[in-house]
Amino acid sequence: MNYEIMEDLRHQHGITVLLAIAGIPRASYYKWRATQPQRKASQEKDHEIKEHMMAIHFVHPYYGYPRMTTALWEAGYRVNHKKVCRIMKELSIQSVIRRKRKQSNYTPSVVYPNRLNRQFHATAPQQKMVTDITYISDGTNFHYLSVIQDLFNNEIVAWQMSERNDLQLVLDTLAQWTRKRDVSEAVLHSDQGFQYTCTTCVLVGSP
Repeated sequence: MNYEIMEDLRHQHGITVLLAIAGIPRASYYKWRATQPQRKASQEKDHEIKEHMMAIHFVHPYYGYPRMTTALWEAGYRVNHKKVCRIMKELSIQSVIRRKRKQSNYTPSVVYPNRLNRQFHATAPQQKMVTDITYISDGTNFHYLSVIQDLFNNEIVAWQMSERNDLQLVLDTLAQWTRKRDVSEAVLHSDQGFQYTCTTCVLVGSP
């Protein structure tokens, strides 16, 4: 804190006078000052990680620190579990325990055959399409983005955004795609999430 105060006042009073008043060696002050760019970069990185953790918690409130750590690694943030646990405490993030569904109320999803079978190369447009949903934060709220991509040239052929991650978002994206293109010969590949495997959907594909 003394270093930061001196940094704020150095242009008004001179660093020599301030160091003499505070009783701090000049070498110590300049050593601290040399570390500031790295410290600032580290603070900015931590802020980015915290925002991403809040986004993950919003979508997956049942994640504890082990799964939160895995999700961060998958997003490219190399953070160890101890730091994740500490930040979750700082942000008051606690996993929400999901209630087990009674077997009698469970309706199996429709599982579709894996038409692509990891053959993601396409030789022409409208042959092999992939679709998925991700979330986006505008700083205040979260929105879900559904896209359909053509594997031939990576073109986004349809996209829709919604505040809800549900079947309607998928259907709206499909409707936009089918209005613009001839999809009669296309294979649409999904990760077989709940939005894509309900009995009212006709999407194909699997992980």
